[in-house]
Amino acid sequence: MVALKSTIAAFALALLGFPAPRAQAQFVAANGPGRSAMKLDAVSYLFPEQVSLPAGKSAPVALHFRIAPGLHINSHTPSADYLIGTTFSIPAGEGARLAHASYPAGTEITLPADPKMRLNVYTGDFVIDARLVAAPGNHLVQGKLHYQACDQIQCMPPKTIGVSIDVIGR
Repeated sequence: MVALKSTIAAFALALLGFPAPRAQAQFVAANGPGRSAMKLDAVSYLFPEQVSLPAGKSAPVALHFRIAPGLHINSHTPSADYLIGTTFSIPAGEGARLAHASYPAGTEITLPADPKMRLNVYTGDFVIDARLVAAPGNHLVQGKLHYQACDQIQCMPPKTIGVSIDVIGR
């Protein structure tokens, strides 16, 4: 009952234009005031939509992604243990498995809030070089990219997006 009252109070404050308590998640607007980051994908999967691979053998697939302007995500090897690194995975039972993934080197940046802290991040477009092993046949593989997007001031909650690839194992 107390949690419900707290949630209702935070909602009422938000409707009146007052900031919610710090414990509530804050979402950043990637394209300026008035645009909710919840409606904007911070990272988009670009291509490939379909790949043909030799069945049972490891084969390369370059996965292309784009980060929304004004945002960055931590690289696969973030500069501190508490930062959430970017990872790609394929769940078991998808008709193809991830044998290995090579991630690009990140770019080091500093933020105005803490100029002494150097962050290793991705911005703009980036490519993950994956090696997939496909079973024979046609499989709609639902890979996953896990990341945390931030702007110059704050971060959004971590997110996982789907990476759909039609994999043909020949």
